[in-house]
Amino acid sequence: MLFRLLAIPNLRVFVNAPLARYNRFEIGGPARALLDAADETALAQAWRTLRDYGWPHQVIGGGTNLIVDDAGFPGAVLRYTENSIRFEGTTVEAGAGAVLQDLVDATIDRGLRGLETMTGIPGWVGGAVYGNAGAYGHSIEERVARVRFFDGESVREFGRVQCRFAYRDSAFKHCKNWIILSVTLQMEAADPAALRSLANGILKIRNEKYPPSMRCAGSIFKNLLLAELPESARARIPAQVIREGKVPAAFFLEQVGAKGRSNGAIRVADYHANLIYNSGGGSARELKNLIFELKARVREQFGLELEEEVQYIPAAPQR
Repeated sequence: MLFRLLAIPNLRVFVNAPLARYNRFEIGGPARALLDAADETALAQAWRTLRDYGWPHQVIGGGTNLIVDDAGFPGAVLRYTENSIRFEGTTVEAGAGAVLQDLVDATIDRGLRGLETMTGIPGWVGGAVYGNAGAYGHSIEERVARVRFFDGESVREFGRVQCRFAYRDSAFKHCKNWIILSVTLQMEAADPAALRSLANGILKIRNEKYPPSMRCAGSIFKNLLLAELPESARARIPAQVIREGKVPAAFFLEQVGAKGRSNGAIRVADYHANLIYNSGGGSARELKNLIFELKARVREQFGLELEEEVQYIPAAPQR
């Protein structure tokens, strides 16, 4: 079957690929194959070949929000790497494989407002759409006009409403066979200098909280929507911690003593209860166990179920 994959134009095949090289935690075992598809045809052909031969397969992006099992993945991990960024007036179309920061910088340089608050968020554009990434009260859904994707059979296109965006969520998270190909964003004209000044200030704060060299995925858990919390939990939340209708997961984690906790080489930052990192030589088992422990502590004390922002390879474990 590998011979068939190797024959596909614009598809790079890496056998026994060490997935620790492809995620920010730098942990996890190898995939039987890593496939990088540079165009839609290569992607579709690779997907159908994997399906026809019954190989397990999973799609990833830039690997910034990923926890890979220590045993790796017994099939193929597929990435769509097309990374073009094209402008037409205040509209920009970006390939799913474009680095998100490259897109942010390109829009700022052209004096287009809409993505500047996302500066410093690592990863690729496809992953940002998939998880409806955002920061400082804004998310990418606000600018999405349409998304092109492969549904396992053919290429389709959704408008913003059809994407069913929600807080750190989208339709694509719930349909694992759908692979985002590109996104078209509608921006607004603005002063490039003002946008760059704002972005630089945000980047300084972000780099202090999440140093680029830190082996982490940023925040591990999603913040919680105040309106969805039970009254028993809302009554224990100080008004000053509520921001834009959300309660930081870090608030609940801090109350249960998360800061500074560790499991082997995996640690919770001393200064941020929702930041877990690999201090060097950590394992996926240590990371998962620490995540499960923190979830259990919050569940026991507050009756709440924290939800991870990170994705798992293989599929999310249950605990």
